[in-house]
Amino acid sequence: MSIWRVKPVSAFEADMKKNDLKRVLTKWGLTSLGIGAIIGGGIFTLTGIAAHDYAGPALALSFVIAGIGCLFASLCYAEFASVLPVEGSAYAYAYGTVGELFAWFIGWNLILEYMMGATTVAVAWSGYFVKLLHLFHIDFPIWLCNDLTTATEKAREAGIEAPAFAINLPAFIITLIVTSILVKGIKEAAKTNNIIVIIKIAVVLFVIIAGAFYIDTANWQPFVPEETTTIVDGVEKVNFGFGGVMTAATIVFFAYIGFDAVSTQAGEAINPKKDVPFAIVASLIICTVLYILVSLVLTGMVKYDVLDKSAPVASAFAENGLGWAVFIITIAATAGLTSVMLVMMLGQTRIFLGMAKDGLLPPFFKDLHSTFKTPYKSTYLVGAIIALVAAFTPIDKVSEMCSMGTLLAFAMVCIAVMILRYKKPELERPYKTPALYLVGTLGVSFNLFLMYYVRAETWYAFIIWGVIGIAVYFFYSKKHAKLNNPEEFDRLDENRN
Repeated sequence: MSIWRVKPVSAFEADMKKNDLKRVLTKWGLTSLGIGAIIGGGIFTLTGIAAHDYAGPALALSFVIAGIGCLFASLCYAEFASVLPVEGSAYAYAYGTVGELFAWFIGWNLILEYMMGATTVAVAWSGYFVKLLHLFHIDFPIWLCNDLTTATEKAREAGIEAPAFAINLPAFIITLIVTSILVKGIKEAAKTNNIIVIIKIAVVLFVIIAGAFYIDTANWQPFVPEETTTIVDGVEKVNFGFGGVMTAATIVFFAYIGFDAVSTQAGEAINPKKDVPFAIVASLIICTVLYILVSLVLTGMVKYDVLDKSAPVASAFAENGLGWAVFIITIAATAGLTSVMLVMMLGQTRIFLGMAKDGLLPPFFKDLHSTFKTPYKSTYLVGAIIALVAAFTPIDKVSEMCSMGTLLAFAMVCIAVMILRYKKPELERPYKTPALYLVGTLGVSFNLFLMYYVRAETWYAFIIWGVIGIAVYFFYSKKHAKLNNPEEFDRLDENRN
């Protein structure tokens, strides 16, 4: 009953053999899922917030910093994925190495990562969808496409009376649509994602190439604006300078979390031990290069302090008189954000599935649809929660909560992979992280360093979430864990030998 008990590798191998999910994903199909998750809210929405409020033209540095932190973690993820190619991602990796409580806490934070990630993207999707309708002279009332806080701010800016009630209806509806696609199955979801990813990459390349002709280098001066400090609602807020660049890095860090979603699809990969590590690293490198180039183009086209925070890419082209390009970018962003939601919600339900198989969550979360072979009950539940949160919560609040869960999970993975290399050096590793102890240590340090720059109110919410998670573990998960019956795993070891 120790909280540090680990799940035997033989048990993971048994899970893989009796896997009921359909194995249909190829190497490039997995890479496409990774790109589909990475390119989205971070590049189409959060670039505006991060540049306007925190980093200015130095947003490119924020992307470099966040990308380096992710690279260390991605190399560790890749080794784990080659050893334990099962659904559950970092949660499963920790369960097989460090111990049950450690694994539970990672899983609990991955819930925060994926659920808040999908919520952030749903709100971002709504912003671009409303902008798209506006291009066709169709306008939503403020109270019908924003949460109450955002609607009040926009009403104040427009000089009109603030609404007494507001709901982000487009965000609510798109979440329900994506939920229905996911219930139908991974093959259908992957096909939808592949089409959207091709459109997204084409438009991102268009933004980089076309936008480069409209860069005014004067907009990059000063590249790192002088640091300022303001008090907002009694909380000190650092803007620009080194502190602002680091805060922006914690915000745009959200833009990178898609690569770890690849590892949650191991149960549906045709050759997971080789293809999952490839897809993790490939998707991250491709998207990092694109992010840096886009951030330089945006802050070069428009002065950072006039960037539109809700739709920065489209507004940058509009400011330069390229109205026709706004149509292309807005349509692509709307479609692109849909695929991010799809992969985020897909990853969330697979983590639930892995935790439920181990008894740490109720059996409800592992029930598969008789026809589609998808965890349909948890998909419906996740969809309902995301739809409600997206309908009533500001985007900056949920994106930072998502980043907190991600940063901690990445740091824990870096620790866990070093422990596994030390404790079980004999395991077959189709992919081995180069200079692991250096890479792992840098990964832990880097992610904890970024957590230091997350705003205080986000820390408070994160601590509350963590306390709730530990309570759930001791009141339910520890009592129902399958590891309470170790003789079952002893039999697995005997059969394996």
